[in-house]
Amino acid sequence: MTEIVLFHHIQGLTPGVVAFADRLREAGHTVHTPDSFEGRTFDSIEAGQAYLGEVGFETVRERGVQAVADLPQELVYAGFSLGCMPAQKLVQTRPGALGGLFYHGFADPSWFGEWPAGIPAQIHSMDADPFFVDEGDLDAAKPFVDSHDDVELFLYPGDGHLFTDSSLSDYDADATAQVVERSLAFLAGLGR
Repeated sequence: MTEIVLFHHIQGLTPGVVAFADRLREAGHTVHTPDSFEGRTFDSIEAGQAYLGEVGFETVRERGVQAVADLPQELVYAGFSLGCMPAQKLVQTRPGALGGLFYHGFADPSWFGEWPAGIPAQIHSMDADPFFVDEGDLDAAKPFVDSHDDVELFLYPGDGHLFTDSSLSDYDADATAQVVERSLAFLAGLGR
C-alpha cells in the first residue's frame, strides 16, 4: 500500500478533510494530514483567506513542506485547493515522489521548476468551480495534461469548490465517490 501526505484547504484541517483521508485509509493506505494552520479551522473561505493574509502564504506553504521532513521520500503528495501548493512543490522538488493528487487546485508547474519525468498525477475539479476555472488553474492544467501522458484531468458537473469535504456546504457525495474511486485506482496503479 501507498503512503500519502494530504494537505488541507483554506478552511483548515476540517472533519471533512479527515473523512476523505479516512476513505483512503480504509483501502489500506497510510495517509498523513499535516495541519498547516496549527489547529485553526474557519467557517468560510473568506475567513481562511483573512488568516492566510495575516500569516502569509509562503509561511503556510513552507509549514506544509516542513511537515514531511521526517517522512520517507517515497510518497504521494495530495492537496485540497490551497493544499495543492505544498503538494505540488514537493512532487516537483523532493526526490522520491511517487505521484500527485490535486483536488480543487493546480498551479503552473513552472512555479516550482520542472515536472519530474514519469511522475503521474490526477487533477480533480468541478467544471464551473469559479476558483479553479476563473483564477487560472484550469488554464494551467489543460496544456500540462495535454503534454503529459501520465497526468489526468477530471472535471465534474457543478460549481462547488471544496466539493469533496463532507463537512462543508459544497459537498457533493456522488462526485466525491467518483473522486475517491479514481484516486484509489491511481494509487493501485503505482508500482505496476
